[in-house]
Amino acid sequence: MNNNCTTPNTSIKCTVENCAHHCQGSQYCGLDAIQVGTHEANPTKVECTDCESFRMR
Repeated sequence: MNNNCTTPNTSIKCTVENCAHHCQGSQYCGLDAIQVGTHEANPTKVECTDCESFRMR
């Protein structure tokens, strides 16, 4: 696991391995909670949403 993930949060699945919060060796996030947002005025597709908790490793 990476330095920022001591305990994987099994309630938050994640496959973004270049995120600082990603738990290496598992497909989970190490945060207690994440912020989900959008970059669209009227989101209608999955592609319109963003994990605003993402931080580049």
